[in-house]
Amino acid sequence: MKKLLTSILLAASLSTGFFACANKTIETTSKMEETHKIIVYHVFTRLFGNTNTTNKPWGTIEENGVGKFNDFTDKALEEIYAIGVTHIWYTGIPHHAVIRDYTAYGISNDDPDVVKGRAGSPYAVKDYYQVNPDLAVDPAKRMEEFEALISRTHKHGMKVIIDIVPNHVARKYEGKNNPDGVRDFGAIDDTSVEYKRDNNFYYIPGNPFEVPEPLNDYQPLGGEAHPLADGKFDENPAKWTGNGSREPQPHLYDWYETVKINYGTKPDGTKDFPELPSDFGQKSNQEHFDFWKDKDVPDSWKKFREITLFWIEKGVDGFRYDMAEMVPVEFWSYMNSAIKMDNPKAFLLAEIYNPREYRNYIHLGKMDYLYDKVELYDTLKNIMQGKGSTDNLINIQNGLSDIGKHMLHFLENHDEQRIASPDFVGKAEIGKPAAVLSATIDAAPMMIYFGQETGEPGAEDAGFGNPTRTSIFDYIGVPHHQRWMNEGKFDGGQLSAGEKELRNFYVRLLNFSKGSSALAGAYQEIHSHNRQHTEWYNDRVFSFVRWSDNQKLLVICNFDAEDTFGFDLELPGNLIEKWNLQPGELVLPEKLYGKVNPVLRISDSKATVRVDLKPLESWVLEINL
Repeated sequence: MKKLLTSILLAASLSTGFFACANKTIETTSKMEETHKIIVYHVFTRLFGNTNTTNKPWGTIEENGVGKFNDFTDKALEEIYAIGVTHIWYTGIPHHAVIRDYTAYGISNDDPDVVKGRAGSPYAVKDYYQVNPDLAVDPAKRMEEFEALISRTHKHGMKVIIDIVPNHVARKYEGKNNPDGVRDFGAIDDTSVEYKRDNNFYYIPGNPFEVPEPLNDYQPLGGEAHPLADGKFDENPAKWTGNGSREPQPHLYDWYETVKINYGTKPDGTKDFPELPSDFGQKSNQEHFDFWKDKDVPDSWKKFREITLFWIEKGVDGFRYDMAEMVPVEFWSYMNSAIKMDNPKAFLLAEIYNPREYRNYIHLGKMDYLYDKVELYDTLKNIMQGKGSTDNLINIQNGLSDIGKHMLHFLENHDEQRIASPDFVGKAEIGKPAAVLSATIDAAPMMIYFGQETGEPGAEDAGFGNPTRTSIFDYIGVPHHQRWMNEGKFDGGQLSAGEKELRNFYVRLLNFSKGSSALAGAYQEIHSHNRQHTEWYNDRVFSFVRWSDNQKLLVICNFDAEDTFGFDLELPGNLIEKWNLQPGELVLPEKLYGKVNPVLRISDSKATVRVDLKPLESWVLEINL
C-alpha cells in the first residue's frame, strides 16, 4: 500500500509541476505515472560508488579506490529513479584490459605498453562474455554480481544499457568465457594476408607490431616500474589499429591499445558482403531479419550478433554502440534486426558524428537513436560560451525534422568536457537553459552524465586522462558526486546549497519532461517570428511551442548569464489558428518551479504574453484551453 500511495503522490506532484525535495526516497515498484520521454542516466560504473578522495595521479585501487556493482544499492537506485531516469547506461561492463593482477582468477596480465591508464579504457574489450573484475566484490563471482545489478535496476523501474564496441577490441583479446561453439576472435584467421573476408582482423604481413613512440614525456603508469612495461608488445604480424591505422607502429594518438575488426570491407573500401536493396529503408525489423536469413555473411558479423544476444538473454535491455559509423550499415541491419526479434523494445543507441549518414543508420541500420552531438550539442556549446547565436538552432531543428525523435540529446558524457570545467563554461548553472531546451525541444531521449546534476567540473589529474573530462582510464574519485553520495547514504548530505539547488533543477526538469505528453507531440519554433516582430527580443533567447491533444506548452529560455530580458512574446497567427485560441485572457502556470503565472492576452489577430526572464532562467508555460 505504501508503494501504491507513493506512486500516486508522485504522479500528482508532476501534474502540478512541483516535485518533492531531490533527496526524498521514492518507491518505484508500482509506477503510476505515464512515461512519454526516455531519460538516460549515463554512469561510469567503476567511479559511481567510489568514496575514496585521495585522487593520486596514476593511483592504484588500494590508493584511490574503485566503485563496485554492489554500490548501486536499493537506495542509490531509488535516488537515480527520483531524478526522472528511465534507463541507466552502465559504462565499462564488458571485461576490458586492466593493469591489476587477476591471474588468481584465470585472467592473464595486460601489458601497460598497450593499455591506456591504470584502470584501462572501457573501449578496449578483452573478453565479451565476461564483466570487468574490478567491479566485483568477489571477482570469481563477477557475472553473478552484475546479474544481481540488472535485477535490482529492473526492480526499481529502470532499464539497463551497456556498451558494445564492434569496431575494435583490445590488442590482447582473450575470450576465456566463450559459450560452447563460440571460437575466439582471430582464432582461425589466415595471418599471411592483409585481408580475407572471414578473417576477424586485418594484418600487416611481415611486420611485427611496435609500441608507439612516446610524446611529451609520456610513460606507461606514469613511469612506475612494471615487469611488462618495457616498450615492447608481442604481436607478429601486426594488426591494423582500431582507428584504421595501417602502420605496424601506430602513433601515440592513435587507438593503439585496440585492433580493428574486419567486417568484409576490403582494404580498398569495396564491400565483400551482400548489400541491402534500395527500398529497405522503409522495411520493418522483421523484413530486415528475414532478408539476412539465407545470406552468407562475414564471420565477424556472426560473432557480434551472438555477443549481443548473449547479453539480451542476461536481461540487458539495450546497447550503446561505440563509433558505429566505422562499421558498415549492412552489419547493423543484420545485428539489430536479430536483437529486435529477441526483444522488440530493446534500446539501440549509436555514436555517430557524420550527419550525412544519420538517415542511413536509422533507416537501413535499424538504430533507434543517434547522438545529436555534431549539430545540437555543438551549437548549444557555442551559445553557452557566448560564441554563437540562438538563431542557429532554427536550421538545426528544421534539418532534423524528419528524424528528430531519433536524435538523443545531452550536454555531458564521458567523451565531452564537463559543463563546469573552465574550458567549457566554468559554471554548471550556465548549462540550465541548454538542459531545458535539450529536454523539451523534441520527442528524442534526454541523457545526463552522473555528476552533471551536482555540477561536477572534472578537475582531477587522474593520470592518463586530462582534466575537464572525468577520467575514463584511471581510478579516481568524483568529488561533487561523492558529496551527493555521502559515504553511501545517497542523500546529498554533503552538497552545498547551490549543488542541492542544481540537482533539484534536474529533478524537476527531467520528471516533468518524462511525464509530459506535449513533449511527445508537435513542435513549432516561434523564435524567428519574435526576432522580427518583438521589441527587446534577441538572439540570447530562444522560444518554441510543443503540443499534444491534451497539453500545450510554451518554452522560453534565456541563455545569458548576466542580463534579464523582458518583452511581450507573440504567438504567430498560424499558431493562434491551429490552437483555435479565442479572444480573452489565459493564466499560464509555469511547470518547472511554479513561481510565475503570466497571462496570455488574445485578440482576434494577436496573442501576447509578458515575459521577464532572469539570467539563465527558463519558463515552461502550460496553456490550458
